[in-house]
Amino acid sequence: MASTNCPKCNARVEFEAGTRFTKCSYCSSQIYIDRSGAGFYYIIPFLVQEKDAVGLFRRWAAGPTKAKDLDKRAQLAGIKCQFFPVYQFKRDLNGKEEIRIEPAGSTTLPGLHSLKVPAGDLKIFDGSFSTEGVEMVKPDIEMSSYLTQMPGKPKEQALVYFPIWKIDYILDQKRYEIVVDGSSGEIFASTYPGRGSSAYVAVAGAGYVAFLAETLVTTVNPVLAIIMMGITLAGIFASSLFVAWRL
Repeated sequence: MASTNCPKCNARVEFEAGTRFTKCSYCSSQIYIDRSGAGFYYIIPFLVQEKDAVGLFRRWAAGPTKAKDLDKRAQLAGIKCQFFPVYQFKRDLNGKEEIRIEPAGSTTLPGLHSLKVPAGDLKIFDGSFSTEGVEMVKPDIEMSSYLTQMPGKPKEQALVYFPIWKIDYILDQKRYEIVVDGSSGEIFASTYPGRGSSAYVAVAGAGYVAFLAETLVTTVNPVLAIIMMGITLAGIFASSLFVAWRL
């Protein structure tokens, strides 16, 4: 049997060698253990519910950089809630506290290297916290693998379970995925169907050529050139509206 001190109440806790998670028999706190030692085990509750996550996705999909009518045309292929593990490192850098977040689980999901842990929402994971059946992704990256890269002096290191919504959707028979931060509602997407720019470039190019020709006309007939420029402006405006509507 191995043993360590509980990071919360400092009681002695015994555990089997190779154990990653154990529980303090005195304060019921969950403890995460790896080769760097025992650390706090935090969890952040879901503040964004499933219907809200879907609504956030639809609003994001209606953005100007997304494919035309993506919010209406996208077919939801699946939505999954998870607690994803990250490591939180508090470091002392010349008297200032700096917090670094690194993923504790291997993943290709977008945004999980950019999560921001809200300090006010951290809960020590003990017997009073219910995960309500949400999947807990197990960490498979050692905390110690990050420690050699950390600047400054260590103040605290912890495993934090972060709430996320993973949404899969399909457009034109192609599958995409996004992650919705279950705490703040922030959306992460590495790829998505974007709005094409070739039509806008074509309108801009035609306008440039027309204005260039009309500049030459001003040397011969300024009044005619002004009339032509007015017609060109109206044409560019109408073409841009048409492209925005159709694309």
